[in-house]
Amino acid sequence: MLKRERGILPAFAPKAPLSRIGFALSLTVFIAAALMLYHILRGIDPDKLVAALKATDRRTLVAGAGFVAAGYLTLTFYDLFALRAIGRAELPYRVAMLGGFTSYSVGHNIGASVFSGGAVRYHVYSSWGLSVVDVTKICFIAGLTFWLGNLAVLGLGILYAPEAARALDHLPLWTNRGFALFLLALLAAYVAWVWTKPRVIGHDKWHLTLPGGGLTLLQIMIGIVDLGCCAAAMYMLMPPQPNLGFVTLAVIFVAATLLGFASHAPGGLGVFDAAMLIALWQFNKEELVAGLLLFRLLYYVVPFVLSLFILGIREALLGRGAAPAPAAIAEASEYLRRQSDAT
Repeated sequence: MLKRERGILPAFAPKAPLSRIGFALSLTVFIAAALMLYHILRGIDPDKLVAALKATDRRTLVAGAGFVAAGYLTLTFYDLFALRAIGRAELPYRVAMLGGFTSYSVGHNIGASVFSGGAVRYHVYSSWGLSVVDVTKICFIAGLTFWLGNLAVLGLGILYAPEAARALDHLPLWTNRGFALFLLALLAAYVAWVWTKPRVIGHDKWHLTLPGGGLTLLQIMIGIVDLGCCAAAMYMLMPPQPNLGFVTLAVIFVAATLLGFASHAPGGLGVFDAAMLIALWQFNKEELVAGLLLFRLLYYVVPFVLSLFILGIREALLGRGAAPAPAAIAEASEYLRRQSDAT
C-alpha cells in the first residue's frame, strides 16, 4: 500500500523552489504583522480590556455563537459536496458532518491545515473504505470551495464597498473596483471553463474530474454562506459604535482571514488580528480587542475542544485498534511537509 500511495505524491507535491518562496513570503507576512500588532497593543489598558469583556451583552454572545455554529454547519457541506463530487455518494451525511467539523476545527487551531485537517479526515473516512487518494481529492474539492467562495465575496464586496479594501491596501477606489472586477472575471472564466465540458486534472495514478458548471455555482454558494456566517459572528461581537456596514466588515474580515491563512500561523494568530485592528482603526482599541478575543473563543477554542471530545468518544466506542492511522498517511504527510518546507 505504501508503494502504491507514494506513486501519486509527485502529482500534487509542491516544487521545492516555489515552496521556498512561499515560506519566505509567509514568514515575512507573519513578522510584519507581529511588529504591527505589538505596536498597536502596547497602548492597550488591561483594565479597560477586562471591563469591555465583562460589558459584552449575553444576547450578543449567543448571537455570535449561533452564527459560528451556522458557519461550522456549512463547513460540513464542504465535505458532503466533495464526497458526492468524487463518486462516494453512499456515505451518509453524518459521516461528512463528523469529517468536516473535526478536520476544520483541528486544522484551524493547529495550523498547516492541509496536513492536520487531512490526517483527521483520513482517520474518519478510512473506516468507511476511503483511501489516501480519496481523502486527497476531498481536501482538494473542499479547498476549491473555500477559494471560490472567497473570490465571490471579495469580488462582490469590494465592488459594492471599495472603501473597505482601501482600509487595508490604501489604494484609490477605482483601483480596488478594478481589482474586484478582475476577481469576478476570473471567477466567471472558471465557471465557463468547467461548464463547457468535463475537466480532468492530475496525471499518472492521480486524477480528478472537476465539478461541472452547475455544481460549481453550488460550490460558490456554499462558500459564500460559510464566509457570511463567519463575518456575521464577527459583526455581532464588534463594538456598537461607530456604526459599520456589514458588507464593509465582511470584506475586511475575509481579507484579514486570507492574510492569516497566508502566514500559515494557527488560526492566523497575530496576522488576522493585526489586519483587523489596522483596518478598523476608528473603533475603541480595548472594545475591538475584546471582540476579537471573544471571536477566537467562539470560533477556535470551543469547536477545537468539542472536536477533541467527539474524536475521543469515537475512539472509545470503536476501540483503540479499530481505525488505526496507517503508516502510509504519516509518511505521505511527512513527504509533503519536507517538500513544502524545504529551504
